[in-house]
Amino acid sequence: MVVIRLARGGAKKRPFYQIVVTDSRSPRDGRYIENIGFFNPIAKGQEVPVRIDIETYEAWVNKGAQPTDRVKALFKAYKKENASA
Repeated sequence: MVVIRLARGGAKKRPFYQIVVTDSRSPRDGRYIENIGFFNPIAKGQEVPVRIDIETYEAWVNKGAQPTDRVKALFKAYKKENASA
């Protein structure tokens, strides 16, 4: 099954996540099909906390990819934020 999930990067105590489309059997930080955005939980000031390619995300979901709960929440908030801007 194809899933949309977070792949962790960054240094110790400084997490940074890539939002990736991957096979559910591959490891969390392993091989992926496509990178569709990022999530920076410790963004401060002018740093961008989340960026997701909305068209690519929706295309993968329409093809049957299952986003994780966290990715769904990030996408919903990102879409709401960009709709008002």
